[in-house]
Amino acid sequence: MLSIIVAVHNQLRMNQIFWEYLCANTEGDWELIVVDNLSTDGSREFFQSVGVRVIANPGNYSYPYCQNLGIAIAKGEYLAFLNNDVIVPKAWNTRLVSSMRHNHLDVLTSCGIEKVETKSATKRLRRRWRWIKGLALLFLGKSQYSLRKMHRWMYGDWAAFCQKRADRFSLQVTEGFVGNTVMMSRRAIELIGLWDARIQAADFDLYLRAKERARSHGDIKPMHIALDVFVHHYIRLTLNEAYPPFVDGDQLISLEDKWDATALAVLKNLNEDHALV
Repeated sequence: MLSIIVAVHNQLRMNQIFWEYLCANTEGDWELIVVDNLSTDGSREFFQSVGVRVIANPGNYSYPYCQNLGIAIAKGEYLAFLNNDVIVPKAWNTRLVSSMRHNHLDVLTSCGIEKVETKSATKRLRRRWRWIKGLALLFLGKSQYSLRKMHRWMYGDWAAFCQKRADRFSLQVTEGFVGNTVMMSRRAIELIGLWDARIQAADFDLYLRAKERARSHGDIKPMHIALDVFVHHYIRLTLNEAYPPFVDGDQLISLEDKWDATALAVLKNLNEDHALV
């Protein structure tokens, strides 16, 4: 089984799109665990109505705290940590698992607007997305119709776009990460631990932890990006929610508080080399 864990606070219209594509495009035996951070727009009730497992938080908690709550009840051999403002392609999960097995990886992310095969290709995608997003917001506002139109204008035939990439880049990976869709094996959690609940920039921290474990023990590889699995991410667009402060905000620290200059330089070089954002 695959366990998919996602944290939400409101964004009902986006949550409905997320669920629609997740159901249509996820293969095999899977469960969705929604960690709801006290939504007030019906999001919690929506997910409960479709039968997914909902953890009802009493307030808005940080990303890593929520993911660890999901891990505690997850049943899957593999765990996927998704943002709610994404649209997944057909067979996204089985392709990621196949790539993990083929490339002997325990932590793998999808590619997307944030990072594809080259820096120039990434720049083209991001430039196109900014243009389309701006037009949609200007003329259509912040509705579900607008969200769907953005996606349509960006890719045309979504299934064909994703299949073309899957065929072209089958099982190809590159070191790095795109944090909106992270797949981990149970072995990865055993070796590098749960998400660090002190770090809101949890994907950056996870990359550094896997990188350090690979260097110090050699029993795991660093995080990689699957170039044949493209997940669309609205990148903080959705409905521009004004999130309430994190309940656990006083426990959060920055990457600079945890990692030394050498480790942070690794991130800086990764950003410069691969145009991660």
